[in-house]
Amino acid sequence: MEFETLVQSRRSVRGFKNEPVPRAVIEAIIESAKRAPSSMNTQPWHVHVLTGRPLEEVRRRNMEEMVGGAKVKRDIVSHGEYQGVHRTRQVDIAKKLFGAMGIARDDKPMRQDWVLRGFRQFDAPVSLVLTYDRVLDPGAVCHFDLGALCYGIVLAAWDRGLGSVINGQGIMRSDIVREVAAIPEDEVIMTCVAMGYPDDSFAANAVRSDREHIDEFVRFVGFAD
Repeated sequence: MEFETLVQSRRSVRGFKNEPVPRAVIEAIIESAKRAPSSMNTQPWHVHVLTGRPLEEVRRRNMEEMVGGAKVKRDIVSHGEYQGVHRTRQVDIAKKLFGAMGIARDDKPMRQDWVLRGFRQFDAPVSLVLTYDRVLDPGAVCHFDLGALCYGIVLAAWDRGLGSVINGQGIMRSDIVREVAAIPEDEVIMTCVAMGYPDDSFAANAVRSDREHIDEFVRFVGFAD
C-alpha cells in the first residue's frame, strides 16, 4: 500500500477523537506527573509537547521513512526482536487487537496499516516526547526515572478523560523528531506518549491485555505462610 493511500485510510479509522486537547489540560497533567520520584531528586527529564503542523510533519516523515525501508534511528539502544515468552505475549495481544478490528490474517494491507499506526503516533492530536539529559548516559537510572514520569503522565491524563499510548515507534526516526521539535543535542530522546480523547466506538480501545498471575513473577521472602 502506497504512503498516500495509508494517510487517507487512517483519516476514517482512528482510535482518538478528532478533537484538540487544550494546553491548560496538558499543563495540569504534567504538573501532577512531575511529582514522580527520581534518583536523588535529579529530575533528569524534559517534555516536548507536539500538536498541529509540527506533529503532522513528524507523523508524515516518520511514515515515509518507514514505508521506504529506512533503518531505525533511535537515540537509545533497542533490545531488538522479542523472543520466547516475551514474543508470545506480544503475539497474543496482536491477535486480540486484530480480532477486535476484524483484520484477517491474509489481509496484508490492513495488517500493514495497523503496524504503521505506531509510526504515525496512533493519529493522536498530541504527542509528548520524553527526553533526558545526555550527560547522564549510560542511562539505566534516568531511564527508570523517565518511566516513573511517563506512568505519572498516563495516570494523570486518564484521570482527566484522556487516553494515552506509550509509543517507541513514534520516535523510531529520532533525528526527524529532533529536527522538527528543535530538541537540543544534549537531550536523549527516549520515547513518546500519544494522547487524546479516546473514541469509544473504536473496537481496539476495548481490548485488554492479559497479565500473569503474581505467583508467576513475585517471590515473597521472609513472610509467614
